Amino acid sequence: MNRPERSFATDQIRLERRLPTYWRVTFDMPPVNIFGPKQLPLLNDVITAIETDPEVKVVVFDSAVEGFFITHYDFLAPLEESLSIPPGPTGLQALPDMLVRLSRAPVVSIASIRGRATGVGSELALASDMRFASREKAILSQWEVGAGLVPGGGPMARLPRLMGRGRALEVLLGADDVHGELAERYGYVNRSLPDAELDGFVEALAMRMASFDKEAIAETKRLVDVASLPADLEIRPEWDAFLASLGRPGSQNRIKALMARGFHRAGDVENRLGFHVGQLGS
Repeated sequence: MNRPERSFATDQIRLERRLPTYWRVTFDMPPVNIFGPKQLPLLNDVITAIETDPEVKVVVFDSAVEGFFITHYDFLAPLEESLSIPPGPTGLQALPDMLVRLSRAPVVSIASIRGRATGVGSELALASDMRFASREKAILSQWEVGAGLVPGGGPMARLPRLMGRGRALEVLLGADDVHGELAERYGYVNRSLPDAELDGFVEALAMRMASFDKEAIAETKRLVDVASLPADLEIRPEWDAFLASLGRPGSQNRIKALMARGFHRAGDVENRLGFHVGQLGS
């Protein structure tokens, strides 16, 4: 990636160093912020920068695409593109590796969710230390089971720790949209705020924490991680299960049915994915 003094960017993922201690990472993959193998190396560059920079204390993830934080994985990309990416430093496959490293980095990570955080978007939010959502515009979901798939980025390990077993199963097996206010009640996000207040709240919290001592932040987070983060052993099987589920005839049929309805294109299916996966078996 090209690295100017204060920021570096690609067309799809921008890292802005607002201060040496406070960064913003913005996803810009219109029309609906689909994430796939082409974005994995870009995200890896961002995670590596977060891990290794001696000054950064707080990183906020947000989106430049109206209506979408990050949505699902790219099902039009050849599977070989995903399989060809080597495991990361943790030994996990690329996406779960990056999410695990984000959770463990000695930096506060915040997901500022306006629009759909669906599949990969939900998994990135869950791997972040804190999640704040627009009450009117945020929608979170793990939609995969509705399409015959198994989620692959760690939500089975992370969601029960946040909301308990029953609610985690409701989210995962119900495969429906969870709007901002309910996401707060379930513990999916820290808070949902009126949309007009979201940016100001996140900015003020990020700036406050960015003024604190980095060693105190890192050591406090490390000790919380000991008590709360899933072990790699729990994360590892999920990506393998996701890839295996892609090859099942039932999953292939459901994905084809979604494509026929308008999946992967701007429109009603992407805007109401929870509704549409609920119609596939009807």
